[in-house]
Amino acid sequence: MNRTPSFARSLGIALTSIALATATATASAGLLDDASKSWSYQHSSTGGFLSEIVGFDAATSTLWVAGVSGVDVLNARTGAFIDRIDTTAYGQINSVAINNGVAAFAIEATVRTNPGVVTLYDTSTRSLLAGTSPITVGALPDMLTFTKDGSKILVANEGTPSTYGTRLADSNGHRNYGPATNDPVGSVSIIDVGTRTVTYTATPAGVQQTGTHVRTNTGMDFEPENIAVNAAGTKAYVTLQEANAIGVLNVQTGQFEKVIGLGAKDFSQPGNRIDPLNNGTPNLISANVKGLYMPDGIAVYDKNGQTFIVMANEGDFREDDQDRSAASSFGGTGDLANIRVSNTDSSVGDLYAAGARSFSIRDENGNIVYDSGEILDREAIARGIYDDGRSRDKGVEPEGVELMEINGRTFALIGLERTLKAGIAVFDITDAANATFVDMIVSDGDLAPEGLKGYFLDGSYYFAFSSEGSNTTSVYKLAAAVPEPETYAMVLSALAVMGAMRVRRRR
Repeated sequence: MNRTPSFARSLGIALTSIALATATATASAGLLDDASKSWSYQHSSTGGFLSEIVGFDAATSTLWVAGVSGVDVLNARTGAFIDRIDTTAYGQINSVAINNGVAAFAIEATVRTNPGVVTLYDTSTRSLLAGTSPITVGALPDMLTFTKDGSKILVANEGTPSTYGTRLADSNGHRNYGPATNDPVGSVSIIDVGTRTVTYTATPAGVQQTGTHVRTNTGMDFEPENIAVNAAGTKAYVTLQEANAIGVLNVQTGQFEKVIGLGAKDFSQPGNRIDPLNNGTPNLISANVKGLYMPDGIAVYDKNGQTFIVMANEGDFREDDQDRSAASSFGGTGDLANIRVSNTDSSVGDLYAAGARSFSIRDENGNIVYDSGEILDREAIARGIYDDGRSRDKGVEPEGVELMEINGRTFALIGLERTLKAGIAVFDITDAANATFVDMIVSDGDLAPEGLKGYFLDGSYYFAFSSEGSNTTSVYKLAAAVPEPETYAMVLSALAVMGAMRVRRRR
């Protein structure tokens, strides 16, 4: 009896099963087991440069790092310095985004209540894109991003006032502030890349509000901070950090559809502990205080027809800090006496701090699907990088978020601004409702990561981050690409056939 066909089938099935299991295991577990720092670059502070936001250009395999006075261009493979682009003629640069060989810079005016500009650069020549002039946008353009197809650029014009509104009579123990006299309108500019013109200027003021705890009594209007656009390029989600809200923007009509209040997180609940004391000894406790989410960084991803919004819940008060007080002003005692709370929201027995000390995943309507609870602070403490001097403020202050698709799974990388060494927490968020903590990158020589960027180069996944505290940009190699399960199956089935043919020859 010739058993070769049966042998071939059995071998093919067995090897395919092994391949499928191996691919799944490799993608979901041990992502950081072999992670290593590829390089780090120390930026020169000449001219006031400060490493803040990083973008990747696939066309030239370069990283572009924006920092106040200009942009440093680095070799993405080696970290070698290539060029510095001086942007001081236009003002102060806040952000860079790159798509299809075009680098867009967001630059605030010297008088930042005046309109800012967006400039476009050719990433090959590192010079202004031929035929373009600076594109005028709103005041204080703080961040910008391309739609996935590269046809549009969305710019978050924060429009911070020069002076805040006057304090009004207190109500229910809260502080309240009237409108500011010189407060540029917070807005989002939508630029058509083809015509290089602003087609819409969208403002979140006056639209429908949903959710809870939208802060509108702080002496300023809505100030767009960060933007994430869905894959279809039809909707954008805009963090309104100080207002504890996000705006939902219809990119096609150029109008905000609604503002969603993000509510508050209860730090007295299990799994939500915080450290409210700057006493030199990190210690998480269940505290009778709530945290306003107030996200900074934002990203979106689609799974099974649903859009999920990922936010780093940093927290932020006004620049002059007049909307914050020690909790003792509202009856806080003991461990809670000195925690800093929002005096526009808190009252005696009802304290609201800034930030949730976490990252969250929400659905399109703003409902929480997942929150990391106390994990960020807890893991920083476990690694010896928790800065106890920030305990009464916002803990580790999760600021930036970057999503990476690695070998078939979705990961969120969360940059922590206030740790003793740069810390980036990694979560597997493939299943949004059951997101899991993977590990934390702790990077010696880096401090206060601001900008995060994942990229794929030479068959491997890399992660770059720019750190303003150390004025550095560093890159980690996370993992090599693993063939899709279908590829494994095809290759190994072919090997099975080859094995069967060899058996035939022996017989």
